[in-house]
Amino acid sequence: MVDWFEKVLGKGWKVTPAGGLTGDAYVAEKDNKRLFLKRNSSPFLAVLSAEGIVPKLVWTKRMDNGDVITAQEWLEGRELKPAEMQQPQVAEILHKIHHSTELLHMLMRLGKKPVTSDDSFVTIQQRLHASGLLSSYNDIHLALTYLKRLLPITREQKQVVCHGDLNHNNLVLTNEGNLFLIDWDNAIIADPVTDFGMVMKSYIPQEDWDTWLLNYGVDKDKYLIERMYWYLLLDSLHYLSWHSERREQVKMEERLENIQDFNAHIGTTILR
Repeated sequence: MVDWFEKVLGKGWKVTPAGGLTGDAYVAEKDNKRLFLKRNSSPFLAVLSAEGIVPKLVWTKRMDNGDVITAQEWLEGRELKPAEMQQPQVAEILHKIHHSTELLHMLMRLGKKPVTSDDSFVTIQQRLHASGLLSSYNDIHLALTYLKRLLPITREQKQVVCHGDLNHNNLVLTNEGNLFLIDWDNAIIADPVTDFGMVMKSYIPQEDWDTWLLNYGVDKDKYLIERMYWYLLLDSLHYLSWHSERREQVKMEERLENIQDFNAHIGTTILR
């Protein structure tokens, strides 16, 4: 793969793996110029680049074996620190993504269909039953009961492009002060609260939720927080299943604690 990159780029380029879980990302360097190369990125990348959500797409080339290589501008910067997730810039970039018709149309053209809460409930119910987790833990049974009871308030919500994995490691601040959201492999079309709910619960002190929502550009309606906890609980159940399938007991116990906390909040505050 590296040899092929060097042939396509021309002489003098040094190509090295960029790391990461997939092993499909590389950095090309020549004369103080850098490019970020990736194999088989989604065509969605072009629209993200045009919208200024990710670093500029420089070129796209197809290999002899059918693989597609993309090259993006390399920008000097760093990942956001957890405390920096409270900055208005984060809320603003999420608002831009969630209100982009261009991103939505492209993702739908690529075959993505909206993920409704009803679909999500059926999926997690089947997954927990098939894994045996549903019958093994009372907390999981209670969580599923709460999801079913709150399901009606999650319906008929606007469906938008969501990143699906919003943590501080995926937000990059350049030395020039520009913010980019990277790693779009988990992009979905869903209720936007699936994105900003994760940010609020993980990074924003509860007393600042109203201010953060104003920066994002939405008023806190009657059921917004309830919907947020619905999706947080759903997400924790999926992660629990994922760790269970990989027999990662320590991670499973961490997720079970999350589920217990969400159950307690829903039971005492939302369904009181």
